[in-house]
Amino acid sequence: MIENPHGSQVVHLNKTVTNRRKGAEKLKPEDITQIQPQKLTLTLRSGEPQSFNLKFKRAEDYPIDLYYLMDLSYSMKDDLENVKNLGTSLMSEMSKITSDFRIGFGSFVEKTVMPYISTTPAKLLNPCTGDQNCTSPFSYKNVLKLTENGKRFNTLVGQQHISGNLDSPEGGFDAIMQVAVCGEHIGWRNVTRLLVFSTDAGFHFAGDGKLGGIVLPNDGKCHLENGIYTMSHYYDYPSIAHLVQKLSDNNIQTIFAVTEEFQPVYQELKNLIPKSAVGTLSANSSNVINLIIDAYNSLSSEVILENSKLPEGVTISYSARCKNGIVGEGENGRKCSNISIGDEVTFTISVTSKGCPKQVKPEIIKIKPLGFTEEVEITLNFICECDCHDDGVENSDLCHFGNGTYECGACKCNDGRVGRKCECSSNDVATEDMDRNCRKDNGTDICSNNGDCVCGNCECKKRDNPEERYSGQYCECDNFNCDRSGNKLCGGHGYCKCRVCICDPMWRGSACDCSQDNSTCMASNKQLCNGRGNCECGVCKCTDLKFQGPTCETCPTCPGVCAQHKDCVQCRAFGTGEKKETCERDCSDFNLIKVKARDKLPQPNDASYPVMHCKERDANDCWFYYTYAVNNNTEAEVHVVDVLDCPSGPDIIPIVAGVVAGIVLIGLALLLIWKLLMIIHDRREFAKFEKEKMNAKWDTGENPIYKSAVTTVVNPKYEGK
Repeated sequence: MIENPHGSQVVHLNKTVTNRRKGAEKLKPEDITQIQPQKLTLTLRSGEPQSFNLKFKRAEDYPIDLYYLMDLSYSMKDDLENVKNLGTSLMSEMSKITSDFRIGFGSFVEKTVMPYISTTPAKLLNPCTGDQNCTSPFSYKNVLKLTENGKRFNTLVGQQHISGNLDSPEGGFDAIMQVAVCGEHIGWRNVTRLLVFSTDAGFHFAGDGKLGGIVLPNDGKCHLENGIYTMSHYYDYPSIAHLVQKLSDNNIQTIFAVTEEFQPVYQELKNLIPKSAVGTLSANSSNVINLIIDAYNSLSSEVILENSKLPEGVTISYSARCKNGIVGEGENGRKCSNISIGDEVTFTISVTSKGCPKQVKPEIIKIKPLGFTEEVEITLNFICECDCHDDGVENSDLCHFGNGTYECGACKCNDGRVGRKCECSSNDVATEDMDRNCRKDNGTDICSNNGDCVCGNCECKKRDNPEERYSGQYCECDNFNCDRSGNKLCGGHGYCKCRVCICDPMWRGSACDCSQDNSTCMASNKQLCNGRGNCECGVCKCTDLKFQGPTCETCPTCPGVCAQHKDCVQCRAFGTGEKKETCERDCSDFNLIKVKARDKLPQPNDASYPVMHCKERDANDCWFYYTYAVNNNTEAEVHVVDVLDCPSGPDIIPIVAGVVAGIVLIGLALLLIWKLLMIIHDRREFAKFEKEKMNAKWDTGENPIYKSAVTTVVNPKYEGK
């Protein structure tokens, strides 16, 4: 008798997602539905997935609770002044998003023990220096639980005073833990919960408490008395993982409003805390409202599904159909981004059981969007037996005179009885006579060591993999120990029967890895192996050793191989050449291997296949060297020297220096020649002058052109008397 039961699913609660507009009739938070369905039961059969669709729709005018947690150490003094009017201002801005908004306020400083604060009496009263008036240090104080009264927020925050501590990191993690777990004190509702954490410093975490002698791990419970955290001196700071758990359990989304100096630290923290955001706080917190609005929009525009712990052997997978047709699979199937108010997205959730749990009982898992209180409750039932068990016949005659219950076509033996039909007593199963019937060819192995001898018959062992089986009278056969090819049993082209491959048509060989299809050997000229080889098992065996490749059409040593592959080698090795734009498309038919020098290229005598050495020149007159070959695996293989051999360019400096020196020398030479010619000319002129001087006809003592200034006149009448 064969039964083939299948899994099923039943939806118990399927309220339609809320479709309302702002300003419409005000609904209670519990009456607003953003996910559908809400409750269902899945009946799982091993290996058979059960899938269902989950809808998510951001409801408009959804209520928001916001708790402002502020660092009140002395460095935040100017920030406190700006936060004093935050209540009414934030109420006004948030009214544009929701008509149901509540705000609360808390503050923190540090653990009240050394070395975090000074414990001298004077410093416990006023931890600040000089004439500054500060309040006593404290760990965490819940100043105002969530309220709709923005003016009361302003009043109470205005009454707060700055405190102080010694070290730079603050005790903010203690405060976050108390805000998360003290729901009644804070006043959280089942609505969108936002925690704004404002600071200008780092944080202490688990282990830092040892500095103050505090070694007990944080217990994750509420310890508020009159709004004050009273166990800071007793419990260590919480760890990041502990905070993540508590924030997630309480559906709290965290906004870290920190100064620019600590942005990197809190960005890393954000990556560890789901549904959290980081904003840059100005030096005096003047931009805190815009920061909160931006962070809220960022957080609310993304939905991330998470599930509770799964039972052993149960797996779950997600597929998302997001806005604008975007589809996510795997881990991305858990989330959708850029969701606006009123947008509807769908997740396909598939649950699969890989077997039956040890205790077959219903299990409950829950799926919810991070940061939201709504969830889907799924009850899992498991099909581990056939229905025919209910119709079994006790003490049936079919089970050797009533020694068992006949159910589902087989005998379920009573205590003390064994065998297919309960024909043997369990006290007799190990007798030598019965074991003899379980030995093949009178050997020593009982049931080939693959089974147990029960009542003279071999009961073969079962494998962990239900697809693998022992069989045969002596369990000597199996369907998983045949030859393999390509890491596949019988090459994936047959099945294993008693350790021998039974091949599919057109396949043969011990591992069914020899194809009888000759189409893979057909060359482009329609000849088998290009007429230069034989087709064996669908692969060409080339008889002409010069030719290679799957169809014996490649000739690495033939003329033209180098020129044929020049452009592809050039673009793949150096990113240049005519094919650099289409390189990925046109040049992927060979494996490229880069080497450092020419002597590293494969040599013809070193390889068991022909190697062609090539030397080509690029557009820049640079040479590149490579080899082309088809290896023993019929793969084209190119080894290329990764450095171009370019002609060395002129050395500019010596050339310039030589030109300048040449010009100077030529100038000097010309000057010298000119000077020499002038000297020769002057000497000639002087010699000529000297010669003319020697040839002069006048007395050198009298000037021939001289005329005296005295005129002598003789009177003719003068008689000398």
